[in-house]
Amino acid sequence: MKRLLIATTNAAKFAEYRLLLNGHHLDLLSLRDLGIDAEAPEDGASFAENALLKARFYFDRAGVATLADDGGLEVDALGGAPGVRSHRWLGEGADDRALAEEIVRRMAGVEPVLRTARLRAAAALVFDHDGERRERVVEAAFEGTIADRCYPRIQAGFPYRAVMMVPGRGCYLAELGEEDAARLSQRRMTVEALRDELKRVAAGG
Repeated sequence: MKRLLIATTNAAKFAEYRLLLNGHHLDLLSLRDLGIDAEAPEDGASFAENALLKARFYFDRAGVATLADDGGLEVDALGGAPGVRSHRWLGEGADDRALAEEIVRRMAGVEPVLRTARLRAAAALVFDHDGERRERVVEAAFEGTIADRCYPRIQAGFPYRAVMMVPGRGCYLAELGEEDAARLSQRRMTVEALRDELKRVAAGG
């Protein structure tokens, strides 16, 4: 079985990729599995740039097909913020709850029709195919609205699920079970968009 590095140290994200890539006949590895503790640059101007920077960085170090992503929350009433700095916009010391609660605070008083937002993800896959290096970047988004308060339980690594309401279901994204959330997630959409390339990785050439 061919190996695929999921370039993350986020345990919740790695677990979601295990669900999403089940049946792809790939042996999934994390950065910890390969003993890689170097941090990739994330100074791109977009999610797509950051995803590709990370995929290239870890592919060069691991020597195996590498999938990396970058993403975050875009709130229309906040001009698209926090955007590409979603996990760093309050500084390096801010935890998941602080991030979620700050969104709710900044959206106080905004009428329901203007509370639209999305969780966006860009995924980059770098791999060897017939002796040539191949790269593909895709993007997708889960569309929803911002709640007027945080969901009490915040899943580590996924702070903004605690403020996103699921359209047509009247519940928080954070309320859903792992499999249900994965089926709706922006990462599922990127995996589907990369289906042909992932098949090539699994085939080994």
